[in-house]
Amino acid sequence: MPPGGRFGPGFLSEEEKQNRPKVTKALLRRIFSYLKPYWKQLLLVLTAILCSAILTLMPSVLTGKIIDEGLIARNMKALVIFILLSFGVTLAANLIGILESYLNTWIAQHITFDMRNAMYSHLQKMSQRFFTTNNQGDIITRMTSDISGVQQIITSTLTNIISNVITLTVALVIMFRENWILALVGIVIIPLFTIPTRSAGKTRWSITKESQACSDEINGILNETLSVSGQLLVKLFCKEQAEYERYETVNRRMIQLNIRESMAGRWFRMALSTFANVGPMLIYLVGGIIMMQLDPTVTVGQISVLVALLGKMYGPVNQLLNIQVDWIRSMAMFTRIFEYYDMPVEIENAPDAITPDHADGEVEFRQVRFCYDPEREILRNISFKLEKGRCIAIVGPSGSGKSTLINLIPRLYDVIDGEVLFDGTDVRKLDLAFLRRNIGIVSQETYLFNGTIRENLLYAKPDATEEELIEACRQANIYDFISKQETGLDTVVGNRGLKLSGGEKQRISIARILLKDPALMIFDEATSALDSISEQKIQDAIEPLIATRTSILIAHRLSTVLAADEILVIQDGEIAERGTHSELVGRGGVYTQLYETQFSKAAAAPAAAPDYSEGEAQ
Repeated sequence: MPPGGRFGPGFLSEEEKQNRPKVTKALLRRIFSYLKPYWKQLLLVLTAILCSAILTLMPSVLTGKIIDEGLIARNMKALVIFILLSFGVTLAANLIGILESYLNTWIAQHITFDMRNAMYSHLQKMSQRFFTTNNQGDIITRMTSDISGVQQIITSTLTNIISNVITLTVALVIMFRENWILALVGIVIIPLFTIPTRSAGKTRWSITKESQACSDEINGILNETLSVSGQLLVKLFCKEQAEYERYETVNRRMIQLNIRESMAGRWFRMALSTFANVGPMLIYLVGGIIMMQLDPTVTVGQISVLVALLGKMYGPVNQLLNIQVDWIRSMAMFTRIFEYYDMPVEIENAPDAITPDHADGEVEFRQVRFCYDPEREILRNISFKLEKGRCIAIVGPSGSGKSTLINLIPRLYDVIDGEVLFDGTDVRKLDLAFLRRNIGIVSQETYLFNGTIRENLLYAKPDATEEELIEACRQANIYDFISKQETGLDTVVGNRGLKLSGGEKQRISIARILLKDPALMIFDEATSALDSISEQKIQDAIEPLIATRTSILIAHRLSTVLAADEILVIQDGEIAERGTHSELVGRGGVYTQLYETQFSKAAAAPAAAPDYSEGEAQ
């Protein structure tokens, strides 16, 4: 790809100019540290580039010999020898070029392999805060496009600089050796060659920005109207014709921009062709004057050599003139990648992390404070203890900090002040893998991978037997549904489990947690988004579990709350009340209000229709 992308010479956008990275020795040293493990291969590449550049220019030099010593001298033997030699040199240059290309690609692929692995490993260590505050698309772009761009830098930008400098140097040396006057004539012409290139490049850059904006608009329309939810909305509001007209308008604008871009290229090539012929014509003119009137020793072959070498210089000069853009973009790309590498790991193992032999699942909060940002405190002065085999229900208004509280136990976040203890040990002192292995969370937003039910279950226990899978499904009250499917456990759930109803996904999630067999089970409003029938099936699955396991329930239904040994009422980030249902309901406090406005209505509500939310397999 030529500098600046497929549009010829590159130009920096205003945003790129403003965000131009500062190139320091430390940045360059860091970039070249990725090349260091492959220095032997790099040495071979440099050798190949040098040989290829010299051999590529040799046919131009041999052209003079072919003309002077072969054609004009009417020497058939010399003619054949020089032609064969020129062919052999060209073949050798091309073969070396293939070797150079292979080595370049090999090095680039291995460097991007190393960088992707390092980035993925680093991102896996980032806390939940990183993924909730950063744009997911930006994270994926750093992992894919930015790191893939490194390959282009190595195979194109870096080698282009070296190859072009060598080609120009060798060409100039040969030209001045042949005839210094004609060499100077050729050098004077070269800057003129870049005028149409840069002018056309600016025009096409402007059109390209418009085309990109138009393409983004088209993609937005397609994403909105051709998705499952988008298509449903279009049909229900009878907007097919309106959406077609919107698409057709943008599509027509895109076609017009493509035509303008194509024509800009035509005018560019015409101007380029004109200037490309000016140089050789001047060399022929000046060379003819010298040969005919000043120096009869100058030969037709010498003039031809200079013309051929001049043609070989156009490309390298043009690329080197525009290499600054590629260089700046390359540095910006590395800077973006390093920004992510340098993000500190907020949640990590202590140097002397403890790994106990077993876990009971006991949890204790001691004067815990937490906030996502200093301006807003989410939890304050939270203290309670959950003993082995008991169950605590956490209730409270939306946004009171219930889910945040349970996220502190597996260290998805760390407390600002106070302590969270697991089996009597501060969770920050425990081995992260041990801690999270012994905590199972079933959230209201169930996530299933795009695969089969079996694959999703095995994610918790890769070596689980068929009997263990079936037993977990029975306990989760989902096996009857699975057994009715044509492919049973090998039923494909679709992207994010869209082929299943909300209740089915939730029960598969419970089965997955059962296979994990954690010491502590947490149900984070596991039935909040479901209809009464689906909720009852999940409730039937949960109740036996909380009767025998240490568990925490974030609940919004009365039946769930009644199953708990103790109820904590959270309001404005604090424990406002605590006790059993019978103790709390008559106090006239927050719990009483929740009971009267939410729990009692939920208990009295008739069974709703089954949940068919985007599910196909019912």
